[in-house]
Amino acid sequence: MSDAAQPTAAEVRAAAEAVKTALDRHLAAVERRTGEDDPAVYEAFNELAAAAEAYDELLYDRYDEVTPFEIPGADDSLPPYAGPEEPNALSVLIRRDYAVVEPQRLLAQAQRVEAAEFEDGADAEASGTVHGALGLLFGEFEPDEIASRHKEFGLEEGDSTLWVLAADEPAEPGEWLETPFEQPDPQQVVCRFDVSSVFDDDVDDDVDDDVEDELADDEEEDLEPSDAER
Repeated sequence: MSDAAQPTAAEVRAAAEAVKTALDRHLAAVERRTGEDDPAVYEAFNELAAAAEAYDELLYDRYDEVTPFEIPGADDSLPPYAGPEEPNALSVLIRRDYAVVEPQRLLAQAQRVEAAEFEDGADAEASGTVHGALGLLFGEFEPDEIASRHKEFGLEEGDSTLWVLAADEPAEPGEWLETPFEQPDPQQVVCRFDVSSVFDDDVDDDVDDDVEDELADDEEEDLEPSDAER
């Protein structure tokens, strides 16, 4: 970056003062919080995060230095709950992804189901294709049973998520059937549970780092001379 584009020392100082002010406001909001998901605390948090990020950028541009702070972004979590305090209804949204890794196993399972269900035997139109077999199996078995037996059906689990949304009143019969998968309101989400191999990779990385540290420690110990060698 050229000298002309660098922020001035005064701009860096002003950004630092903004962080101090935002920090005071955040603490005050926390001290006055009215509940676990107080919107004032959430707003103060975002203001503090923005002020800290601006200061960090100016500090680096001017002095080639960084701060030790790392504040998670707003996209890393759900917004504060803003649904009913005493919900009278709830919706459970579930998504499970699978990969078809053994098509022949899938087709064989579908043909068994079809042979048991229909007296005239298997129908190649249905169980003879992958999409037809999927339709048969998911029509025959509950989603939870497929999740627990997915390997039997030639499937491999991918990411999955479960969202629980609160509501004031139950939906009317047939109310949302035409558009059941519209984007839910994140502020109505009571809780969510995510499963992904990404999380396993993070754990494996931590374990690998620990193993490398232990190996390094062992090597250092091996390099130290024994009493006999001294």
